[in-house]
Amino acid sequence: MFLKHLTLVNYKNFTEKTIDFGAKINCVVGPNGKGKTNVLDAIYHLALGKSYFNPQSAQNIKHGQDFFLIQGLFDKEGNEETVVCSLKHGAKKVIKRNGKIYDKLSDHIGVLPLVMISPADRDLIIEGSEVRRKLIDGIIAQSDNQYLTMLLNYQQVLSQRNALLKYFALNHTFDRETLSVYDAQLVELGTPIYLKRNAFLQEFIPLFTLQYHQISQGQEAVSIHYESQLHQGDYAAQLLDCLAKDRAVQYSSCGIHKDDLSFEIDGHPIKKFGSQGQQKSFLIALKLAQFAFIQNHTQTQPILLLDDIFDKLDDGRVAQLVDLVNQNRFGQLFISDTNFQRTEKIVRETGQGYTMIELL
Repeated sequence: MFLKHLTLVNYKNFTEKTIDFGAKINCVVGPNGKGKTNVLDAIYHLALGKSYFNPQSAQNIKHGQDFFLIQGLFDKEGNEETVVCSLKHGAKKVIKRNGKIYDKLSDHIGVLPLVMISPADRDLIIEGSEVRRKLIDGIIAQSDNQYLTMLLNYQQVLSQRNALLKYFALNHTFDRETLSVYDAQLVELGTPIYLKRNAFLQEFIPLFTLQYHQISQGQEAVSIHYESQLHQGDYAAQLLDCLAKDRAVQYSSCGIHKDDLSFEIDGHPIKKFGSQGQQKSFLIALKLAQFAFIQNHTQTQPILLLDDIFDKLDDGRVAQLVDLVNQNRFGQLFISDTNFQRTEKIVRETGQGYTMIELL
């Protein structure tokens, strides 16, 4: 899949910008503040229906303007696909594919498979479990539309159950029968989500381990462990066991919404014991494993966005990353960097066709 043409109107720092692509590797370079990352984020926005960096969609509208519009022309297996994403202040976001508006934005997920690697990924290591759950869910959803529907339904039921618990506490009352209706729905939705996450990670973790080994040249041993309360068994029984605590804290304290991943290097938490270079290699390996998983399940080479990833990597790890790209497993690649000469030197060594796009 290839992006041939990108148009931005009132998107972040751009009033109006048109960029033509076409080469296998496209490098967006220039000083900080000129919008290199915003170009990559616009591509991400077209594929996933949201910004990679700012979930508040209205905040992606250029200051002083009333709307933004992103349009991309893609070549997908020989067929042209035009995707438009737009938003006006006070209105709902609209995504159109070949002129047709989606009834549900979630129906667009997976149409344009894409993987983004960014310095912001460090949140996966330093922030709480919600960020890591979003990683799992985002990867699965790009190849399994039913999963996203189940997840959205689960989150809605969870919100309703939490609201009921707060109502009970505020009004000094309790209705076990009403609560049990929500419990049954959480079990019905949560159990298959857990099974899908578990099956996904059994396939994903070996892919990740292989990618890290290649980037680091086997210098360290890394591991990922899936942490879930549902490992202990029956979800319905756990909800019953947690009932007293849930009533006290006024929210649902057990379930798949508490799932997490632990990241380790040489048997220790990478958050505490990994160097900046090791952490960055870990994150890049995560995303390359994501690429491999999506490719295996969609039979399509996702677009790969590399945002400022050469910083903080030593020459050896950069060389290994370039070698991975040069194996021709990747489709179209987008790279942002501040250093024109460094970037061109790196991509030239791949022997692939490339385009340098300078923002000044």
